[in-house]
Amino acid sequence: MDQLDAIKGWTYCSVRIMRIGEMCMQTRIGFIGTGNMGASILRGILRSGTVGHENIYIFDTDKNKMEALAKETGVTACSGNAELARICDYIILAVKPAAVPQALAEAKDSFTDEKVLVSIAAGISIDSLRRHAGGDIKIVRTMPNLPLMVGEGMTVISFGDRISEEEKRTVKELFRSSGEAEELDEKLMNEVIALTSSSPAYVFMMIEAMADGAVQQGIPRQAAYKLAAQAVLGSAKMVLETGLHPAELKDRVCSPAGTTIEAVNELEKCGFRHAIMSAMKACTDRAAEIGRSTESR
Repeated sequence: MDQLDAIKGWTYCSVRIMRIGEMCMQTRIGFIGTGNMGASILRGILRSGTVGHENIYIFDTDKNKMEALAKETGVTACSGNAELARICDYIILAVKPAAVPQALAEAKDSFTDEKVLVSIAAGISIDSLRRHAGGDIKIVRTMPNLPLMVGEGMTVISFGDRISEEEKRTVKELFRSSGEAEELDEKLMNEVIALTSSSPAYVFMMIEAMADGAVQQGIPRQAAYKLAAQAVLGSAKMVLETGLHPAELKDRVCSPAGTTIEAVNELEKCGFRHAIMSAMKACTDRAAEIGRSTESR
């Protein structure tokens, strides 16, 4: 069985390497917007070798930022959104939601039936993107999160009409360059924003609060940040790798009449779960509001 597993693993790796090789030779990727998310996705693609720098093109209204990224990575800076869309096979729309209508208006005459538009804009539906792009083009809606900056991102993907299986694989490979990618129905995309895209902020706040509590007890601050962050990282890894319910893992830490159950009791009294669930609902509601405001433009 071990040999069989090894053969399966080798075969999977070989197939993935062949796909990456095909993408490096043939696929041209464009980034409209080079902020934190766009630049991080780009760097992940380059680190993985999924696509070479000679096949990546960028445009940003901030010329200094665009030129600095081009100099750092060796990718090609374009003169505008229309030029980028004309050159590229996959166009990653990595601008803020409010900038989407203008960016697509500038690029729409360059879209063809063969190109794939990949949006990371929060709250904006595939139908709204299609309307702003001015035609029945191939559209993919994604929701990545900031940990892709360190290769541990979580990107959720919804595919529009007429996306081929090969195009789906390509899009997934692009985002898996920086972490994990999963396909989900678009109707759940606003909920996903609260669960994966915005949630790193909640976790950062928790790490900061844990460190503050440690400092209050006399632990040096830099040590406190490291200890808290590693505890969160290890806990998340246990959920992913053991397959056990989070409640079962929590119970394993809580010894009878021990220290942890006292901490859990305080968290419950302070509404820890309710605060997180309320925050997620507020986030989802705001995503829907952003979508409605964009559709009205």
